[in-house]
Amino acid sequence: MCVDCNCGRSDPEAVVVSGVSARPDPDRPDHHQTPHHHFSHGHLPHDHPHDDHPQQELLRQEVAPHGDDQHRFQNVSSHGDHHHVEPASPLPSQLPLRPRVLTLAERLLAHNDAHAAVNRQRFAAAGVRVVNLLSSPGSGKTALLERLAGAARGAMAVIVGDLATDNDARRLRAAGLPAVQITTGQACHLEAAMVQRAVDALEAQGQPLAALELLLIENVGNLVCPAAYDLGENLRLVLLAAGEGEDKPLKYPALFHSADLVVISKIDLAAAVAFDRPQALRAIATVAPQAQVFECSARTGAGIEALLAALLPVPPVAVPPLPL
Repeated sequence: MCVDCNCGRSDPEAVVVSGVSARPDPDRPDHHQTPHHHFSHGHLPHDHPHDDHPQQELLRQEVAPHGDDQHRFQNVSSHGDHHHVEPASPLPSQLPLRPRVLTLAERLLAHNDAHAAVNRQRFAAAGVRVVNLLSSPGSGKTALLERLAGAARGAMAVIVGDLATDNDARRLRAAGLPAVQITTGQACHLEAAMVQRAVDALEAQGQPLAALELLLIENVGNLVCPAAYDLGENLRLVLLAAGEGEDKPLKYPALFHSADLVVISKIDLAAAVAFDRPQALRAIATVAPQAQVFECSARTGAGIEALLAALLPVPPVAVPPLPL
């Protein structure tokens, strides 16, 4: 299950990339598989055979809370076809229990980061800039991508993440963008291994990375979990729609703090929804002072050219030296 919000995948085959179902990462165990430990069953390892136990009088050991080395005992007396179980004696009060904390998230994120590093090398070798788009559901990511597709001068492609349906990918293809859909089942974020497989699918469809200037990854609509997962991107772009709360950056600081760019989307609705622009800008500056801020409207096209210039900066023109 997700290490951040405890969401789960009911089926290890739930992730689908471009219509093909497979594990999100064949090298990684399924989130629901739990290693088997004898200690979880109150059965301690020992070095004598079970035949040595008396048949009429058994002594069972139970592990103390948190797997401590202290034990408590129960006497189990067998009389024919029934058993009497005496309550366990309390642990001596002078033996303090020491809680143990097991960090389970580290391996998962380390595994994801390894795949992200492979992605980053692959993107750099192809010379393509990769942008990870994040926002809450309904903030206008897909509409923004449609508008960018109409304004862009270079080749672009999109990887789309949703829990279900390929609606967004079909919309973007209709706008002229090569698009691959990842449906995640119950996973509320994309992972680097999913993106690897989506890039493979994109190239299998005849769209090589080396022919692209910009690859846009539309992440699952969520302001929590996607912040923790590096996909190998060059830039992280976070949308804040006018009307969804000027203080949202303060409520979800991890995501906004990780942003290179923040887009205030649906700016054409600002007056209608009484959007407090100064308050929103103060909240963004508090949490993400490093981020460039753009105010855009996918409906009117306002701010799109400035955003494209930030996503695809024009390389400096080489000026020939003056003759001596």
